Order: sequence, then C-alpha cells, then structure tokens
Amino acid sequence: MHPDRLFPADTTTRDIARRLYGQIKDLPIISPHGHTDPSWFAENKPFENPSALLLQPDHYLLRMLYSQGIPLEAMGIRRRDGGDVESDPKKIWQLFAEHYYLFRGTPTRMWLDHVFSEVFNLDEALTADTAESYYEHINSCLQQPEFLPRALFERFNIEVIATTESPLDDLRHHQAIKDSGWQGRVITAFRPDPVMDPEHDGFVSNLKQLANITGEDTQTFSGYLAALKKRREFFKSMGATSTDHGHPTAVTADLTRAESEQLFAGALKGELTPQQAELFRGQMLTEMALMSLDDGLIMQIHPGCHRNHNQSLFENFGRDKGADLPVATEYISALKPLLNKLGNDPRFNLIVFTLDETAYSRELAPLAGHYPAMKVGPAWWFHDSPEGMRRYREQITETAGFYNTVGFNDDTRAFLSIPARHDVARRMDCTFLAQLVAEHRITEEEAAEIAYDLTYRLAKQAYKL
Repeated sequence: MHPDRLFPADTTTRDIARRLYGQIKDLPIISPHGHTDPSWFAENKPFENPSALLLQPDHYLLRMLYSQGIPLEAMGIRRRDGGDVESDPKKIWQLFAEHYYLFRGTPTRMWLDHVFSEVFNLDEALTADTAESYYEHINSCLQQPEFLPRALFERFNIEVIATTESPLDDLRHHQAIKDSGWQGRVITAFRPDPVMDPEHDGFVSNLKQLANITGEDTQTFSGYLAALKKRREFFKSMGATSTDHGHPTAVTADLTRAESEQLFAGALKGELTPQQAELFRGQMLTEMALMSLDDGLIMQIHPGCHRNHNQSLFENFGRDKGADLPVATEYISALKPLLNKLGNDPRFNLIVFTLDETAYSRELAPLAGHYPAMKVGPAWWFHDSPEGMRRYREQITETAGFYNTVGFNDDTRAFLSIPARHDVARRMDCTFLAQLVAEHRITEEEAAEIAYDLTYRLAKQAYKL
C-alpha cells in the first residue's frame, strides 16, 4: 500500500495533504451507521473462515462476480429452496482469487488490499497462484486471540459502532454486550421499515408480532403509534441515538388524523395502491419525526434505491445480494411537508442521504444550507469511493459548507474493511482541503481544523455520541 495513495499528483498540494493527513490519520473511528452483526461482539467467537468473513456477506463483491457470469451458488450463497451450493470455503476463495482482477480500479479492491496488508500483513498480490497461501494464512490468523471480534474492535481504534435492527428484534446481543463488562461501545439503531412499509414482506404479520412484543393493539392507528413509541424507547435504553429509514423515495406527508387512519386501515387489508402506500410511508416519516421531539433520536433517511431489481435472484436467494440499484430521487417537494412542520424546530435533527448525485448541488445542499434541522449525509453506497467523495465535496461545499454535513460513515457489513473505508475518507478529505489551501481559499490552519471535524467531531455531534 503506497503511503501517498489518493493524494494529489502535484507535489505542492500533495505535501499539504500529507501534513493534514498526518494530524488526523490515527484519530478514533466513529462508525454511527452500519450493519455489522452484534452477535460477533456479544459472543466474541473466532470468525468461521476467510470466505465466510470476507466474501459471502459483501454484496459489493457479489454483484461484480455475478455480472461476470459467476453464479451465487459457486460463492456458497444459500438458496431459499435449499438447492445445492458450493460448501468448500477453500474452493470459494480460489474462485474469488482467480477473478480478483475484476476489481481493479474499484473501491472494493482498495478496501480488500488494505485488509490484506494492514490486518493480515500479507505483502504479495492476491492471484490464482497465491490463493491457497492467502487462505491458509488468513485462516490461521482467525484462530488467534488477537483476531477475535473484540480484539479487532480495539485494534481498529473504534470508539463507537452502531448496528441496525428491526423493531421486532429483541436486542439480546446488545444486552449480552452490556452484561459482559467489555468496554467496547456497540449501540443499535432503530430501523422500522418492516413495520412502516405496507409493501414490505409480511407487513401484516409483522404488526401482529409488534403487538405481542409491546402489548399494544396494532390493529388501530393509535395503538400502532403507541407500539412504535415503546420500541423506540426500548432501543434508546439499549444505546440507540438514531433511527434509519430506507424508503424508496424521500416523500413525506402531513395528513389529518382521519386521513392517516384511513390509509392504515387499507394497509391492514392489503388494499393500498402503490401511490397510497407511498403516502402512508411519507406520513409515517412525519410521525417518526414527531416522536423524535420527545425521545431525541436523530432521524436518517436513505431513499433512492430500487431494491431487489433482479427478481429471479431475489426469489432464489433473498435480499442484499447485489441487485439493488440507484434511482433518480426528488427532495425539494418530497421533504417540504416534513420541513415545513419541523425544519425550524431546534429539537429535530434530520440527516438525508442520496444515491442520486444530481441532487447534491440542486437540492440537498440548498436545503441543508437553509433549514437548521437538516444535514446532508456523506457519499453513500455506490458513491462510497474516492471519486464519489470528491464529487460530493465539490458539489455540497459551495452551498452547504462543511458544517452542514456529518463526517463519514461506512454503512457496511464487512467489519474488517471499516478501517480501510475510514482511511479512504480521511485521505480524500485531506486531498480536497489541500487543494483549497493551495488555491489560497483557506489557510492550512483552517484546513487542519476542518480535517479534524470531518474525521471525528461532526459525526459525534450529529449522532449525539
């Protein structure tokens, strides 16, 4: 791994970037939004094998391989029908190594190279010829105490990490972490999509389960809201500081109680049109925002993704297998009902993400640059890349500045890649700031302060950590 990776080619600007990076590279990692498995930290057992840890959970990786004709069965991904899949993790690793060249120039390649080099001290390239030695070395490391989940958490200098759970989750792993006496801070985040989206699989049965958990009558709108409020309170007691909403669009609504109850009745019967389902989701975002005035949880909206686009893949393998795609997303009109109601309220905090980069300078930066309640989330998912981060800073900063953003979050299931992802963000921010210094738009002292804020302070502040 070259020490100047991602820094400018111009020597003057590169020197500035080096100095800025040197001041922030070792700061603790704040990971306020992600999808790591809390059972890893609760049970603290050795990871199973290199393929199960590094390959099979990573939908970035799976989608590239699938695009080149490698079936998910060959990667050991279980089928819903129980059909045959490859079960030998060494064969899965060998197949991956033979196709590692596919990732040249991608952030996945950069993240994995960082893991191989910095976590496992491997100093030769992964190829078909080195696949076996790679596998054996990594597998041997994973059996050692210093590679247990909690040890890696501490080695990675993670100050806090948030997982994401459904309201139906009992959070037993989070309770086990609290009861263990271990000092690592692993918190949950409230993701109510399964009980807020009437088009979600099992919506009606999920509401019955929600009723059983809370003791509220979720067949009435008032009981439904009371049940959600109870679960929010429970999640907060387990460390949650935020909610997260993965709706297809950013639509919000401010309906009357009668209108809301009518939509809810239709949702229970499965009779809502797609437009009505969207309106119900929009109203529920406003209901969640109102609850946040009381419990203080930060609201995150992650819209703009067409999930499970490949219907056959979804039917055979389920969700999160690399078939999600960005779609154009509108924010100005969509967020107006919510922002008109709460955008000026100092008790409300909203972080909005996008997969539609065309909205950065046209919509999101102007909104965040005006409404006190709103911040723009970092470059996310498909744009969690050096180029995506550069475009984000270029398009957001001129209108929203740095301080209407919230630093970086990795949003990943791939635990070992977290330091790599944060390192890329730190390098790209220092590169952007170095350019501003070289152009005499800010001083190097100001750039150093901004670099610290983007790396550490803004995330802690935005997520109340």
